[in-house]
Amino acid sequence: MKASLCLTDGRIFEGESIGLAGETEGEVVFNTSMTGYQEILTDPSYAGQIIVLTYPLIGNYGVNRKDGESPGIAARGLIIKELCQQPSNYRAEQNLHRYLVSHGIVAIKDVDTRALTKHLRQAGTMMGLISTDTDLEGLKKRAAQLEPATGPHLVKSVTPAAPYTLEGGCYPVVVMDFGAKGNIVNSLRWLDCKVTVVPAAASSEEILAFQPRGVVLSNGPGDPRDVEYAISTIQALLEKGVPILGICLGHQLLGMALGGSTYKLKFGHRGGNHPVKDLRSNRVHITSQNHGYAVDGDSFATDEIEVTHINLHDRTVEGLKHKTKKAFSVQFHPEACPGPQDTFYLFEEFMEMVKEYGEKGGGEHA
Repeated sequence: MKASLCLTDGRIFEGESIGLAGETEGEVVFNTSMTGYQEILTDPSYAGQIIVLTYPLIGNYGVNRKDGESPGIAARGLIIKELCQQPSNYRAEQNLHRYLVSHGIVAIKDVDTRALTKHLRQAGTMMGLISTDTDLEGLKKRAAQLEPATGPHLVKSVTPAAPYTLEGGCYPVVVMDFGAKGNIVNSLRWLDCKVTVVPAAASSEEILAFQPRGVVLSNGPGDPRDVEYAISTIQALLEKGVPILGICLGHQLLGMALGGSTYKLKFGHRGGNHPVKDLRSNRVHITSQNHGYAVDGDSFATDEIEVTHINLHDRTVEGLKHKTKKAFSVQFHPEACPGPQDTFYLFEEFMEMVKEYGEKGGGEHA
């Protein structure tokens, strides 16, 4: 069945329908990862977005029940060049087409994803429609009227309704879940943390009641300014001296809590191949990224904030650290999945702070 992608600027890309036949809308963004399509689709940070995968062959190793970053697909749609209908991998449980259908996801294949990506790089990220409707003029009219995929509802759609604590672990750590990838929690548990996950709107009192030795501010979708209700909570945790690690959206929220501001990037950073320099060691790491906003490194009114990492493509801020408080953050994903494992050391740095805080009697706030 024929399908089309229509962007808000009227540009149309034609292809074949896969997944659920029908229509979907969202912010069209591109990801340059070579692998990990299942993890990308299930990353809650993609709520409200249609994903363009630049790697030309997708679906060649199928999907399975273990590799998802969340129970469902967060993305609104998928755009690919070529679909492999017969995956070859001993872990495969079904092919990508059936997986998309089972989750009710509208998608399109046989699209010139190179031309589409170049268009988005030049014109900037924009809204779009994937549809099996053959009335292209009607599609253009509907696409032109699409509202931006942003707002407080994005984080609310992917955060848990209530706190929960996972079994096992020694060091109590709370994850503020703004749309957390499952591997953030897995990484903490691997480091012997007793992980409690709380909703995005949890108060500092609710978090401190769990007597944490550390707090992780997770990734999540949308504009950080739509989650301003979390700023006062983060500031209260900073005052209490609880160690804090921010990841992606959590990095932006920590930056705002420390007095900084954020801005939207033209087309964002999404993929597992972004070079980032750690200014403390002068080492360059290949990182996994997924974000459309960045922290303005010149927006802080105090010299207590140190920029620790920068992106070598566009010099955007990739890491922050408070010089006197136990708080730091990174724009990229140290838990990766998909992506390189270069930056897992940041979890280990966080754990050093957690253990030191516990030895000094921290974590007794209730």
